[in-house]
Amino acid sequence: MNKLTSINKMKRTTAYAKFSGAKLTVSPVDWTWRTLTATIPELLCGDSSVVEPSQILTFLRKQRFNADYELSARQGADTMAYIALLEEKLRPALLHTFWVDAENYANLTRPWFASRSPFPLNFLVPRRHANVALSRILLTKGESQLLKITEVEGKIYSDAKECLNLLSYRLGSNKYCFGNSPSSLDAFMFGFLAPLLKADLPSSPLQNHLKQLENLVVFCDNILARYFSASDPSSPPSVQESVDANLQKLTQLVNKESNLIEKMDDNLRSSSSPQHRPHRPEPKPSPKSERNSTPA
Repeated sequence: MNKLTSINKMKRTTAYAKFSGAKLTVSPVDWTWRTLTATIPELLCGDSSVVEPSQILTFLRKQRFNADYELSARQGADTMAYIALLEEKLRPALLHTFWVDAENYANLTRPWFASRSPFPLNFLVPRRHANVALSRILLTKGESQLLKITEVEGKIYSDAKECLNLLSYRLGSNKYCFGNSPSSLDAFMFGFLAPLLKADLPSSPLQNHLKQLENLVVFCDNILARYFSASDPSSPPSVQESVDANLQKLTQLVNKESNLIEKMDDNLRSSSSPQHRPHRPEPKPSPKSERNSTPA
């Protein structure tokens, strides 16, 4: 799982919990090397442990926290159809935007993710997740992994923009997809759209297209203001705040590593140079030899 996927899942799960009235305590994971084997988000309730958004939503519904309680059968079917649309059409473009686009990866995604991984995994893990994202894109589009990603980029972004247009048309002038109350579809839409809208991406035609769809921008901003405001103690930090903090930590880490490498390089040069051989002090005479020595 890569970090973008984790953010999408965390956003939609947290949003659904807030929509349904469930009170959750969000605990950030600060040791992302564990995500090589672990799965996030994870819901802990008593002795129960639930992972994956779909399973978490089902668990919350069984606890009578149901944001879809008032939906009709047709609205429920529409919800499933649009969620499938998001997974098929929008997710590949998001993966490409954050993990495959060279400029975004070098300036945002890699430093963002590496800042939460210990040395030396901060150099290895981002590349691993980038490769996983690339493979998933090609498999999702039904293409051979032997093809170059440039051969499917046009199709990826064309489908994603079409998906955004359909979401904008579906939302219309409504506050939420099915009226004045948010549902699981709103939670899924928010989980996909908010990171794309708020991330400081150096290069993103998809982000530019999203910003042109005013009702989707207002949709994300309203949810952020109402359910994820700074006054809410359980709300996680905004995307930009997380990016700034992570980049600052990464800079400190890189500086420390650079200083260490520089010192090691200086030591190697001094030890290998014939002009600067290491100083070896003469052995001191033992007390016994001093007593037995005779002055000349």
